[in-house]
Amino acid sequence: MQYRKLGRTGWEVSVISFGSWAIGGSWGKVDDSESLDALHTAVEMGVNFFDTADVYGDGRSEKLLAQLKKDHKQEIIIATKAGRRLDPHTADGYNRKNLTAFVERSLKNLETDTLDLLQLHCPPVSVYYRPEVFGILDDLVKEGKLKHYGVSVEKVEEALKAIEYPNVQTVQIIFNMFRMRPAELFFEQAKKRQVGILARVPLASGLLTGKLTKDSAFESTDHRKFNRHGEAFDRGETFSGVDYETGLDAVEELKEICPPTMSLAQFALRWILMFDAVTCAIPGAKRPSQAEENIRVAELPRLSDETMARVKQIYDQKIHRLVHHYW
Repeated sequence: MQYRKLGRTGWEVSVISFGSWAIGGSWGKVDDSESLDALHTAVEMGVNFFDTADVYGDGRSEKLLAQLKKDHKQEIIIATKAGRRLDPHTADGYNRKNLTAFVERSLKNLETDTLDLLQLHCPPVSVYYRPEVFGILDDLVKEGKLKHYGVSVEKVEEALKAIEYPNVQTVQIIFNMFRMRPAELFFEQAKKRQVGILARVPLASGLLTGKLTKDSAFESTDHRKFNRHGEAFDRGETFSGVDYETGLDAVEELKEICPPTMSLAQFALRWILMFDAVTCAIPGAKRPSQAEENIRVAELPRLSDETMARVKQIYDQKIHRLVHHYW
């Protein structure tokens, strides 16, 4: 495993970490025993950073991570998120009473006295223009309820605004072969401010595994079934906002340039790690075999300049117009 500094937190985290959305919910059926096996596999292979949220399975993934920490002696850093429990999900809901209540709930689920890292969970854009919200987070740090805080964003605009606040330590943003815009300006600015970057949705909801086809069927509880057009939350969360058929077409071209020693999923993850501004990628895994395939990426060699250029060409030809100026 390789490790990179996470902003100014003092932590060094595994370049391939673990995203726990899939083991919480919204990805079809999941088995807690199998999920724990995948989590244990990750720790045993050197993963020390796990990302979750209070709404993943209504606390289900937080509780699984609490169990994981009990089962292992080495340091395990857990980042959770708050805000999406609001109904309606409005900027006014990001107030002291609600944020404190969300933090208290996560502390209980994770069976800890202090959260390692709390991230605002894709709040409305106007939240980033409310300094008082970040003042509340500063107070929660002073009270000992949080060690650090950051944000999870939908748009580059939000990321750039968030890092103006001096105590924002991390930004979680969608970055993958189908979502390249963050690398243009945001990465440069984040590096200047020593802000950690967590690359989320690194496999474009499974599109970049190369295992999906036009005949793939998704369960009714899978967001890839119910959120294709943003019916439940931002459509950019599902297949990175790319039209499914177009994504499959682009994947076929990516398969042609995928190094023979890698699966397509590994190729996609290794591509992300080519950007030194990125601290880690956080792919999900429901099974130990998926976790192991993801984690092996840390051992793989760098991609050639020619391969990187070809990936960019496929993006420019197939994907750019669908996503680049939206997020």
